[in-house]
Amino acid sequence: MRHHTRGHGHGTIDGKASRRYDVLARLLKRRFYRRIAADASRSAPEGGALLDIGTGPGVLLMELHRSRPDLALTGVDLSADMVAHAERNLEGHAAVRRADAAELPFEPESFDLVVASLSAHHWDDPAAGAAEIARVLRPGGRLLVYDMGHAPFDTIAAHPGFADVRRGAFRTGLGPLLRCERFEATAVA
Repeated sequence: MRHHTRGHGHGTIDGKASRRYDVLARLLKRRFYRRIAADASRSAPEGGALLDIGTGPGVLLMELHRSRPDLALTGVDLSADMVAHAERNLEGHAAVRRADAAELPFEPESFDLVVASLSAHHWDDPAAGAAEIARVLRPGGRLLVYDMGHAPFDTIAAHPGFADVRRGAFRTGLGPLLRCERFEATAVA
């Protein structure tokens, strides 16, 4: 399994740093994750399967479970510590696994919606991540990426498995503290 060093250049978030991030995400970024959950909920079909790449402590999945308990929720993260935090926070409402975006441990066409929030800018190999996401999405499934402007949106968009690509600003609810873009694409057959 690869450990990413892109973005912040420090690999996975483990140990004390993971505990701090867990608290930060649950308390200070909650509004941001609620906004993403509300937006993503509109793209998920009734009873659909959703994958959250770079789930961290699982806060987005917690918010999605609250708003859409009909969804089958799965999260992946590179950090074993983050997976442990997510499992504790989610209390069994989602499956969480340790995995890299470039090597997703799922069968082809497993998900109706794939979401990545503030993780794509960390991916070591965005082209491989895009290929894996296209592989695990069902035809017509949606990809939603919420990230900073320097995330590899163009690399993801270039994958031939995606069509109907759009990108624009996303209101985080955190004002100038966090500026974010929303990228969406549809998986082709």
